[in-house]
Amino acid sequence: MKYIAEINIMTRSEILDPQGKAVKLGLHNLHMDTIDNVRIGKHIRLDVDAATEEEARATVDAACRQLLANLIMEEYSFELHTA
Repeated sequence: MKYIAEINIMTRSEILDPQGKAVKLGLHNLHMDTIDNVRIGKHIRLDVDAATEEEARATVDAACRQLLANLIMEEYSFELHTA
């Protein structure tokens, strides 16, 4: 069965996000002062062939842990949908 994985990878909250800080400053320069705590992350979409949803989840989790996310600095979450 085909599954679609929607993965979100974000820098851990305790780690400085200079790109997010730059975007926040830019938004404040545009007089959008009500916006705060901007964090920039990655969104990855994968198609996965697996016999079961459990197998697809294990495959996506392994991909995140072994390659897609730097677990020292980042955390990840994902959702699976049938294709």
